[in-house]
Amino acid sequence: MRGYVFFDEDRCKGCQLCVPVCPKDVISMSDRINALGYHPAEAASPEDCTGCGLCARICPDTAIRVYREARRRAEAG
Repeated sequence: MRGYVFFDEDRCKGCQLCVPVCPKDVISMSDRINALGYHPAEAASPEDCTGCGLCARICPDTAIRVYREARRRAEAG
């Protein structure tokens, strides 16, 4: 299953809690500095995201949203 992770950089405080919980090592910390003065999280390899949602669950600032592609049912034929 394919997923997509979105980081709200303006809410991220750079705590890095999301980095080690990602089973596919998708998340890293950005070199950029956000409006709060922190290095926000970013998807370093977004194509590897499975949409598991562990990062969003652990984020204390609700700065992460995870989406999953809908599974398609095989049409009976």
